[in-house]
Amino acid sequence: MKRALISVSDKSNLVEFSKFLISKGYEIISTGGTYKFLLTHNIKVIEIDEITHFPEILDGRVKTLHPNIHGGILALRDNPKHLETLNTHKIYPIDMVVVNLYPFFNKLNTGLSESDMIEFIDIGGPSMLRSAAKNFNSVTVVSQIEDYELIIQEITNNGNTTLSTRKQLAGKVFNLTSAYDAAISSYLLQSDYPHYLNVSYEKVNDLRYGENPHQKAAFYVDKTKNGAMKNLDQLQGKDLSFNNFRDMDMAYKVVNEFSEIACCAVKHSTPCGVAIGNTVAEAYQKTFDCDPISIFGGIVAFNQEVDQKTAELLVPTFLEIVIAPNFTSEALQIFSKKKNLRIIKVQNPLADTIEFVKVDGGLLIQDADRSFSSDFQQVTHSFPTKEEMEDLIFAQKIVKHAKSNAIVVASGKQALGIGSGQTNRIWAAQQAIQRAKEKKTKNLVLASDAFFPFRDVVDTCAENGIKAIIQPGGSIRDNESIEACNEYNIPMVFSGIRHFKH
Repeated sequence: MKRALISVSDKSNLVEFSKFLISKGYEIISTGGTYKFLLTHNIKVIEIDEITHFPEILDGRVKTLHPNIHGGILALRDNPKHLETLNTHKIYPIDMVVVNLYPFFNKLNTGLSESDMIEFIDIGGPSMLRSAAKNFNSVTVVSQIEDYELIIQEITNNGNTTLSTRKQLAGKVFNLTSAYDAAISSYLLQSDYPHYLNVSYEKVNDLRYGENPHQKAAFYVDKTKNGAMKNLDQLQGKDLSFNNFRDMDMAYKVVNEFSEIACCAVKHSTPCGVAIGNTVAEAYQKTFDCDPISIFGGIVAFNQEVDQKTAELLVPTFLEIVIAPNFTSEALQIFSKKKNLRIIKVQNPLADTIEFVKVDGGLLIQDADRSFSSDFQQVTHSFPTKEEMEDLIFAQKIVKHAKSNAIVVASGKQALGIGSGQTNRIWAAQQAIQRAKEKKTKNLVLASDAFFPFRDVVDTCAENGIKAIIQPGGSIRDNESIEACNEYNIPMVFSGIRHFKH
């Protein structure tokens, strides 16, 4: 007779699986809560004490850490000395280990005290899983409920699991325990830059493809932290793609720069329109007006609930996604007429504190750019008006999300021209100013993500009627730009913080 050791916190589908194992001649050993659960379902089961001849102690902290358990799991079936040792110590081989771990992942970010969280760190479970995985030549290890069906199929067809399946299941164990340990390490260290970088991410789904059709891709969520792109509620539309996630992330981060009602349109991971309005509908209309061409096929984000009037404005334009913290029922009814339009409701606030950039053979990590200057330095003879200063601050919050070199031209808390991704700052300025002038709006202000290395941007601003400038400062030629602004009587403010986004 074969033996299966079952000890699970999640008991989904366990009754059916246990009954199947018994029908195939398995004897079941179990622990504490799992033992009682199986008994209540009239499943014949041996309590772990009968195997270890030692009671569970320390409130269940010690129950499976015993030679009679690990000896039965780890013994090599083709090694006579191992088998002789089992016989001498009256240890019965264990052929299957079915364990899912204490729900440490699920308890993170729930507000539990440290002492309570510590009790959700599983010790015996990972030990049994790792022992069984190491001995996959002889032992079947099951760490995920979705693999019950695979085990049932293979035993039904072959009388036992295949070696290739046991090896794959063993690999899953170490994949799980490494992520589990990483989550515990992250919780205890509370450091974004530990000596060893351990990450704990779980695959949510495979994506159709990556940035291009020939690239494979998948979406993983952080098991240690919540965040805006985690637990999204897709209310309608096609499956999300790799590029969709990147654009949504960008758009939602932009609108969350503002406490006022804000809207952002993104195309190819670059803002193409941003605005603040007195209503959600007004914020969208101003965003649309910034660049009615680029918004086509783009992503639109809001930091407030989307209502019926806004939905009516959105549907005439082909959009990939509308993302917001909520939608009225009337808005959803209007969107339902466009079946392919993805409507995404965000469940969690922004949470990222670090960013990862993969390079060949390594990984770069940096703090997320969550800083914003409020300590402005007035460096010119003339000062911005109150309205100009508000627009400068508005533009600065946008420029930090545009690719460098980046320039934003704004007026009335509406982005009218965004120049980004240029190798030359003057080109970015010319691009942004040209787009803004097409709107024939007065009182334009300009924000730059980095300092001016030359006075050419100021000269271009003067030629095109820019009323005020904000930039970080810090160039060895700052005086040239300051003097040029004084010549043209253009107020310029230094923020003291640059926002490169490569």
